[in-house]
Amino acid sequence: MRVSSVFAVLEAASAVVAGPVARSTYSVKGSHPVPRGWRQLDRAPADHTLELRLGLTQGDFAGLAKHLFEASDPQHRKYGQHLSAEAVHDFVRPAKEASDAVHEWLFANGILPKDIAYTPAKDWLKVILPVGKVEELLDTTYHVYVSDDGRSAVRTPEWSLPLHLHHYVSTIQPTNSFFGPRAQARMDKRKAEALMDTKNIAEYIPPRPNATTIDAVCNTTWVTPLCLRTLYGVADYTPQSTDKNTVAMNNFLGEVSIRSDTALYLQNFRPEALGAENEYPVISINGGTTNTVLNQTELKALTGIEGNLDDQTLIGVAWPTPLEIYSTGGEPPFTPDMTTPKNTNEPYLVWLDYLLSLPDPLPSVISTSYDDDEQTVPKDYAVQVCNALAQLGARGVSVLFASGDTGVGGAGECYTNDGRNASTFLPNFPSSCPYVTSVGGTYKFNPEVPVFRNRSTGLYTAGGGVSYYFSTPAYQVESLMTYFEKTGVVEKYAGLFDPNGRAYPDLSGQSLNFTIFYNGTLRPVSGTSASTPAVSGILALVNDALIAAGKPTLGFLNPWLYSGGYKAFNDVTTGSNYGCNTEGFPAVEGYDIATGWGTPNFKQILALRGVEVDGVNEVWEHWE
Repeated sequence: MRVSSVFAVLEAASAVVAGPVARSTYSVKGSHPVPRGWRQLDRAPADHTLELRLGLTQGDFAGLAKHLFEASDPQHRKYGQHLSAEAVHDFVRPAKEASDAVHEWLFANGILPKDIAYTPAKDWLKVILPVGKVEELLDTTYHVYVSDDGRSAVRTPEWSLPLHLHHYVSTIQPTNSFFGPRAQARMDKRKAEALMDTKNIAEYIPPRPNATTIDAVCNTTWVTPLCLRTLYGVADYTPQSTDKNTVAMNNFLGEVSIRSDTALYLQNFRPEALGAENEYPVISINGGTTNTVLNQTELKALTGIEGNLDDQTLIGVAWPTPLEIYSTGGEPPFTPDMTTPKNTNEPYLVWLDYLLSLPDPLPSVISTSYDDDEQTVPKDYAVQVCNALAQLGARGVSVLFASGDTGVGGAGECYTNDGRNASTFLPNFPSSCPYVTSVGGTYKFNPEVPVFRNRSTGLYTAGGGVSYYFSTPAYQVESLMTYFEKTGVVEKYAGLFDPNGRAYPDLSGQSLNFTIFYNGTLRPVSGTSASTPAVSGILALVNDALIAAGKPTLGFLNPWLYSGGYKAFNDVTTGSNYGCNTEGFPAVEGYDIATGWGTPNFKQILALRGVEVDGVNEVWEHWE
C-alpha cells in the first residue's frame, strides 16, 4: 500500500467529532466461528496495535470478471487482450459515494487523513490503530487466540458497522479470519542416512546423459528435473524469450530458498544451469525474510524445505527463464507488550496488495504452494482475496495454487465449523477460488494416477473438492455435470459436499518423491507443493514459445482449458483422492475432481495455440 492525499472536502471532515453519522445504529456486519484447533485466551491488550484493512465495495468487479472471461476464451474476439494495471484499477475503484461515506465515518471517529494508506485503486484502506480504538470503531471485543500448533492471533469472531455502511464495506480484517497459508511440502519418513554424503548420489540416481525415453530417466523413488522435462515434453526445448518472460513463486511463513542447496541441486541435476542460484531476486514484502543462511534452530525445524522444493523445481524445469521469489511476512508470534504494528496470519492480502500496485508487466506465471481449509476463512474475506486474484488474471498472469495434500479432507477433521459438527468434506482455499488454476498431484508414469502414499511413509493423497463459498463457474458447468452423471458421487456423498460449487483441481502434475537438496543433503519431498512449481515451469516455457511466436501469453488458464485446451493434457482415468475415511472422488475419462484434466503435454499445448513444434505427433501418440 501507499499513503495518498485525500480530497480537501474530506480533509475538512477530519475536524468533525463523533456524531450521528459516526455512531448511527450499529449492527453485525461480519460473524464467523472460531476454527477447530484454536482456543481463546485473555482479552487483547488495549494498546496492542493492529494493521486494520478495510475492503470497500468495488465499483465494477462484474465488468472486470466479464473482461477476464472474454480475454481467456479462445473463441472470443478479445482473447489474449490482457488489461493494463491502470485499466484494472479503473474497474475496481469504489464509487465516490462509498468512499465518501467510509471516510466521513473514519474522520468522525478521530482518524486523520494522514493516517490512512491506500491501494492504487483505493478499494482497500489501511490504518494502524490500537486494539482499544478498533474495538470502539467496530463495536466488538478482541481476544488473544492460540492454535494447537502454536500460532497466535488477536481476533474477534464478530464485528459491527453503522447500518448505512454495510453496503459500502465488503470486509474488515484482521477481525474474524483465522486464515493462514499452510505449506504442502511433505518429507518422506524413509531414513536418509545413506544419502547424507552427496558423493553417494550416483548410487541412487545413475547419470544417463544420452537417455531420452521416460522409462530410461524416470523412477518412482527419485523424481529428477530430467524426468519431469522428458515426461512433459520440454527436454529438447530451448527458451527464446528470456528477456520478456518471468516466472515467480511465493514464500510465506518465514520460508526461504537456500541458494547453496540450489547450487548443489543444479550441479548434480542440471549442470548447464549452475550459477542460476545467484541470479534470482528475493523480494521482501511486509518484512519477509531474505536470509538464505539458516541457523541450527531453523534447520532443526526444517525451515526452507518448502522454499527449496519450489525454487529447485522451477529452475530445474524452466531454466533459463528468469525466476522471482516473493517473501511475504505476516505471521509473527504475539507478545502482550508488542507495540509495533504487525498483521498476524494475513499474508495473502499483503502479498496481493504489493503485487497489484506494481507496474506492468507482471510475471507470466506465479506458483503458490500454500492453502488452508476454506471454512477457516470468513466468506466475505475469501471473496475479496479471490477478486484480487482475478485482477492478476486480468493482467495476463497464470495464477497456480496447490490443491492440498489430504484428499477430500484429513481423517478425524472432516466436520463443519458452525457448531453442528456435521460430517463434511473440507475444500481448500484459494484453490476453491474460480479465478485461479488449482494443481493436483499424480505419481507413476505410464500411466500416471492420482497420488497416494500410505501412513507408513507419511500419508499423502492429492487434494480435490468442491467449494461451499463459490458457485460452479460457467466454464466448468458442463464438465462437472458430466462427471457427476458418470460417477454418481452426488448421491454417494450426499450432504458431504455442495454439487453447485466450484470444483478443483483443474489439472495435475507429478508430486511424489521429488529429489531436492536441503542442508547439503539429498532428500525426497512430496506434495502438491511439488506438482505446482513443476507445472508452473512447464507453462512458463509455453509462454516463452508463445512470446517468440508473437502470440499472447496464456493468462488465466481455465476458460481455455475447459473449452478445448484439455485436449493437450494427459488424461488420468484410474484411482481416486482418498480422505475423510472415504475413497474420495474417482478419476475417470475426461474431467474429474481427483486430477482435473490431467497433466500437461508441452508440445501439444503449443500445437493447439498454433505454434509449430517438432515431434508433436510422436509425443501425442505416446499417451494414446
